[in-house]
Amino acid sequence: MKKLKLEDVAALAGVSKTTVSRVINRRGSLSQKTIDKVEAAMAQLNYHPNVIAQQLHTQRTNLIGILVPSVANPFFGELTMYLEDALFQRGYKVLISDALNQTAKEERYLSQLMGHQVDGLIIATHNNKLEEYQHANLPIVAIDRFLRADIPVVASDNYAGAKLATEALIQRGCQHIIHTYTTNPSNWHDNQREKAFQAVMADHHLPAITYTTAFDCPPAERTARFERLFDEHPAVDGIFASNDLDAARLLSLARARGYRVPADLQIIGYDGAQATQELVPELATIIQPIEQMATYAVKLLADRMAGKFTPTSTVLPVNLKTGQTLKTLP
Repeated sequence: MKKLKLEDVAALAGVSKTTVSRVINRRGSLSQKTIDKVEAAMAQLNYHPNVIAQQLHTQRTNLIGILVPSVANPFFGELTMYLEDALFQRGYKVLISDALNQTAKEERYLSQLMGHQVDGLIIATHNNKLEEYQHANLPIVAIDRFLRADIPVVASDNYAGAKLATEALIQRGCQHIIHTYTTNPSNWHDNQREKAFQAVMADHHLPAITYTTAFDCPPAERTARFERLFDEHPAVDGIFASNDLDAARLLSLARARGYRVPADLQIIGYDGAQATQELVPELATIIQPIEQMATYAVKLLADRMAGKFTPTSTVLPVNLKTGQTLKTLP
């Protein structure tokens, strides 16, 4: 059987060998018509590029590593989906590692990703103390995480989002507001939510009460913590939860205790992942621009791999979705 070559694909598609190579490697300016013609020719001939030869020629693997804390979390699951798609559109293959909030697992995955000779990394996990992050000699972009001074960070405007959420509760008459906050020392951006909550409550001369849980807190322990919240503050009339999963859990616990939402208690979450909005459509929340965050992170990584200048911090705007767990303003 004759071994197929680029020339065969080029002849069938009616383009040059160089164009076929550019389509395969997603390099240069290409029209969709040209891409379709070349890919149709490759499919008709059942032609598969020699990946090893490509890597030897370009000194690149076209592999990008993505490291997230848990794809089971709706926010990170949606973020991973958009990251993978944006990378695919640029011709990259993806290795996804789910650290399950475990430091040892994150360290092992990070080592494995580097061992696969990835061209770059996108990191959304929660441990910035790993030695590998301090000495990694390859392009890295972080999402909502500070890893190292020279590693770009893409984040939503956590301070503005928390301010929006807290002010929305106060505008609707809440006086006894509690913020449930997921602690994460490595995530300066997440910590901005607590800072904004404290500042807004102080501006309105209201007590700022915060209940904290660790990011890797087991579900049963987290639920018990929230049960204590209602035991210790039965007069609570507003809750700003640091994420939508906690907000949904609090909503369920409140209803089980007889609170009428939003008549007695108003609740607002944070994230706005599509899966959560479909499961709990009534939940008011701060919507992060997840797709935009992913797309911009991929652009930054591509720029860094190309040796271009990249800003150290990019902050994207958020929006408030009022929902039915907030009262309607008059």
